[in-house]
Amino acid sequence: MKSRQIILPLLFFVVLVLLWQLISTKGVIAFWVVPSPQQVIQVFLDYPGLIWHHLKPTLIEAISGLLISIVLGSITAIAMNLSRLIKQIIYPYLIISQTVPIIAVAPLLIIWFGYGISAKIFAVVLMCFFPIALGLYDGFRSVSIDQIRLLTSMGATPYKIFRLLKIPSALPNFFTGLKLSATYSVMGAVIGEWLGGTSGLGIYMTRATKSYQTAHIFAVIIVIVAVSLALFGIVALLDRILLKWKYHPIDEYLEPEKK
Repeated sequence: MKSRQIILPLLFFVVLVLLWQLISTKGVIAFWVVPSPQQVIQVFLDYPGLIWHHLKPTLIEAISGLLISIVLGSITAIAMNLSRLIKQIIYPYLIISQTVPIIAVAPLLIIWFGYGISAKIFAVVLMCFFPIALGLYDGFRSVSIDQIRLLTSMGATPYKIFRLLKIPSALPNFFTGLKLSATYSVMGAVIGEWLGGTSGLGIYMTRATKSYQTAHIFAVIIVIVAVSLALFGIVALLDRILLKWKYHPIDEYLEPEKK
């Protein structure tokens, strides 16, 4: 069953690529509108140094913004969990932060941070902060009141309840938000680079668009997808390592292994 889940999407992808190559070869669509897969692959073969040159700053911006979002999102979620007043003050602004497109605040980012790396990192934080903060906060709220009462009756302090009950219970929600943010981080960095700069996948894409180098644009898209999937995979792996109990039936821990 698991092999089918892998093989079928791969076969479908191969069929799509073959159809794409056939349409391009027949000249149904102009090469400068939709290049052939062969032309896109040729970009990777001819310009590996150029792609890496632009990929490196985008990676730095995406990872830096993601790490900052983890810190700020965690602090915000903990503060909202500890104080209802703080939650009532901050929560509406969390929602508002997701209603304003980054492109709309682009002029402000340029004024505040210029064309340097700070503006790109800030764009990543804007996209990644909300899923992490909301996911962790919802995880804290998912704790049963009966569990809290049980620990309180056993003499547990609020700190111990938070450390031993709330944090472990919130981790699944936290990793769910972190997976979303990991995929958003690269996109946020690229959008930030559209504002201007000297290097980055967003800059590379902008220059290729202006010169109608469509094959280069497709190559950048492939790199963005690959990096986003890689970051998602790293977070998913950490999720499985740190939360093994979530992926195994409870019977494995309650019953001895049968030989």
